[in-house]
Amino acid sequence: MSELALRPARVALVGNPNTGKTALFNALTGSRQKVANYAGVTVERKEGHVTTASGRSLSVLDLPGTYSLRARSPDEAVTRDAVLGRLAGEAEPDVVVAVADATNLRLVLRLILELKAVGRPMVLALNMYDIAQRQGLRIDLDGLRRELGCPIVTTVATRKRGVDDLVAQVEALAAAGEIGGHANAWREPTAPEIRAAHREAQRILRAYVRPPERPDTLTGKIDAVLLHPVAGLAILLGLLFVMFQGVFTWGKWVGDQMGDGFTALGAFIAAHLPPGLLASFLTDGVISGVGSVLVFLPQILVLFFFIILLEDFGYMARAAFLMDRIMGGAGLHGRAFIPLLSSFACAIPGIMSTRVIDNKRDRLTTILVAPLMTCSARIPVYTLIIGAFIPDRTYWGFMSLQGLVMFGLYAAGIVSALGVSFVIRRVFWRGAVEPFLMELPSYKLPSAANVARNVLLRGQIFVSRAGRIIFPIMIVVWVLANVPGPPPGATEPAINFSVAGRLGHLLEPLLAPIGFNWQMTVALIPGFAAREVAVAALGTVYAVSDAGGNPGALATQLAHHWSLATGLSFLAWYVFAPQCASTLGVVKRETNSWRWPIIMFLYMAGLAYLTSFATYHLAVALGAG
Repeated sequence: MSELALRPARVALVGNPNTGKTALFNALTGSRQKVANYAGVTVERKEGHVTTASGRSLSVLDLPGTYSLRARSPDEAVTRDAVLGRLAGEAEPDVVVAVADATNLRLVLRLILELKAVGRPMVLALNMYDIAQRQGLRIDLDGLRRELGCPIVTTVATRKRGVDDLVAQVEALAAAGEIGGHANAWREPTAPEIRAAHREAQRILRAYVRPPERPDTLTGKIDAVLLHPVAGLAILLGLLFVMFQGVFTWGKWVGDQMGDGFTALGAFIAAHLPPGLLASFLTDGVISGVGSVLVFLPQILVLFFFIILLEDFGYMARAAFLMDRIMGGAGLHGRAFIPLLSSFACAIPGIMSTRVIDNKRDRLTTILVAPLMTCSARIPVYTLIIGAFIPDRTYWGFMSLQGLVMFGLYAAGIVSALGVSFVIRRVFWRGAVEPFLMELPSYKLPSAANVARNVLLRGQIFVSRAGRIIFPIMIVVWVLANVPGPPPGATEPAINFSVAGRLGHLLEPLLAPIGFNWQMTVALIPGFAAREVAVAALGTVYAVSDAGGNPGALATQLAHHWSLATGLSFLAWYVFAPQCASTLGVVKRETNSWRWPIIMFLYMAGLAYLTSFATYHLAVALGAG
């Protein structure tokens, strides 16, 4: 028995986007899967295991979607290198499963020809075959099998049809040990070779695939409405309104309950431990630090629920198409719509989702402007300052002045993101944005199991990545705010005597021109770990004992100590300032360089300072000082 037959066979799933590849991966592996990152890059690595009827183990790798082995994005580069066995620390695949949408073989056939040239044993899985049958699409499976020289299996991943046949074919190829050995000789095809491969794919399509007898006219009818330049945008805005209502209503309620739980836990620890460094570390450092991230997890899950649901349905590609003209005028690629949309909940998943953008400069532009979108972590700060300084007035019976100010802050974030991207593309990276070309998938009913699994997966990624960054920073912040301790008999807050307090006094002259006092400067230091931490820091500075549980008391203190001009300047600062270390950490991970997070920090800090300066002095000139 060969060595290949003794070890688990490695199987790589390769296919175009929107072919149901991940659904097939879930059908094969079920819960026996894990998610990590590939070594040296930030592209997600999804691997699962399946045991065949004969007891053999298969290790299945779900590779990012691609249209060609000529990689043009980080995701596509990982797929290419995985197929060729070039990934560091990754063994080459024993079998490649090419996953195709049976209703749309036009683009995937060229990819299949490229995979065939690599020399790996290959199985072609014609997924969504039930839809092809309903449409009356006729595929000559035997002729196509002879033409491509590989087994073909028809599958319906969402119903697990054909999965057993696919596993049997993979096992047969793996047991035979038919490694082609040509992967290292593979080279990127030239332009004439690409055109020749395209002509060959078209020939195969005409020879073995006949047009559907019952074409999908429903998709065309729906697209006539959803892609209409006026009605389509109106529907998109309506969906976004419902989405954000869900995020800030459903998610916020659960987050509030979690926040109450963390508050109760902190109170329990404070009641059962004597006052001192240990109690302060657990309540102010561990619970406040981790809790400040976790309380926004429900909003993250609600947002990703909508995004994944619309993505599986086939709508998100249409939304990106609709937004391409608007965003293209500001120098952003149409695919930037989804990352910027995600950034309304948190910039971290938004920045992570820029991997869908092929061009490196377009991707970097989106990463640099994503933190300008108003994330949910700004809401506690906005709510506190608006409640303290903006009168609770209602106009025309329904328009709240405080709500209008909140809307203005959101609009400022959107407009600034478009403005900064315009400057980046017109001044620093001159040249037209690449044309936005993408295949619009057919509409499909999402699988509830797949949606739930992907939402939970996104939640796990958010907690693990953000938590690993926030937690150690909060420990450092706690140390700075508590060391050295106050002298015996001191009546002022302990933070006045700490390293953080001294830093506040040291930096006060730098921020005085924008109306900030030293207490505000101190709040910015722990607020750098996460924006919402600044609220608790302000409560400590102004000796409000229950700032978290009674925000009105803190708002009263701020209204007493700050002028309206100072409050407006603080709001302007938080619209633009890079007050989130975890975001900078994720930018470093996504770009594999400290250069871009440093550039992001400097330009956002400069923009925040200039805007706060203008806001403060304009307000003073208008008599609000």
